[in-house]
Amino acid sequence: MNLINKLNYSYKFVCDNSENVGINYNKIDEMIDQIRNSSVTYWLDSNPYGLMDMDVESIVNFLFIYHAIGDYCFWGDPKWEIQTDLGTMDGSYAIMYLILNKFKANNNFEMSIDEFKKLLKGNVTIPLFEDRYHNLVEMNNLLKRSGKSFYNLIIDLNIDNQLFEFIVSNLDYFKDVSTYDGEEILFYKRAQLLTSDILHVREKKEQIDVDYSHLIGCADYKIPQVMRCYGMLEFSDSLADRVDNKVELEEGSKEEVEIRANTLKVIDYIYEKLDRKYSRMDINDFIWLLGQDKSKMTKPYHRTLTKRY
Repeated sequence: MNLINKLNYSYKFVCDNSENVGINYNKIDEMIDQIRNSSVTYWLDSNPYGLMDMDVESIVNFLFIYHAIGDYCFWGDPKWEIQTDLGTMDGSYAIMYLILNKFKANNNFEMSIDEFKKLLKGNVTIPLFEDRYHNLVEMNNLLKRSGKSFYNLIIDLNIDNQLFEFIVSNLDYFKDVSTYDGEEILFYKRAQLLTSDILHVREKKEQIDVDYSHLIGCADYKIPQVMRCYGMLEFSDSLADRVDNKVELEEGSKEEVEIRANTLKVIDYIYEKLDRKYSRMDINDFIWLLGQDKSKMTKPYHRTLTKRY
């Protein structure tokens, strides 16, 4: 069994044994009605920077950099923020803004740690700064060994399991495995997201046949927050108290793994109820985009210091 197939079953053991996280299927059915009556769009179509207007090779090479250093763990007290000509920004769109501006000016991201610190300068040091820099070094080493751009490395990989395997076998920073009651649980949120992004972009820009149907969704902190705010995920009293009071959950703890696993179960349930009309990654994107309306986020996201999401 290949690695991407293992993604499709390992999390289910956690769901079958969860003590702290439950699922409200009536609320999920309400969300399914909302999806039926809405357009499901790819998350990067909503980016405010015209990213999708670039040529496909540039977009893919940019995404390789962005997913090395940009798509995980922004919370803190105070939260990392930057000032831009678009106003104050934080989170994934803020770091995308900084990386994209640098990429358009000079797409060479071989830089010293001091140069990297200057690139990501905000009101506070971005969480996991040194991990992000180590990822950048590992990314550059892969490109130097190959002598090719990332786009040219993956140009023949149009099926998710092939592209996913290439990414995780060549870059250690995408590893995302937890243990739950002695069982190994595979999530690989960031590797899935990069795989999905590349295939969505190539499908849209090159109009080629791609397959991202085996990807299961992104077990992060934003999507379960949306699910909880809409009543789809329910926490035990003790877990709700910890999350609502912004008490950090340890990476790999039972509570954290249960939140991530049940997030994937909700996505899969919606996928099946909609007769597989939309991919699980497209359902994932729909829910993530709901979370960008902060007025609807009536409950906080869980806080785990992690480079996995």
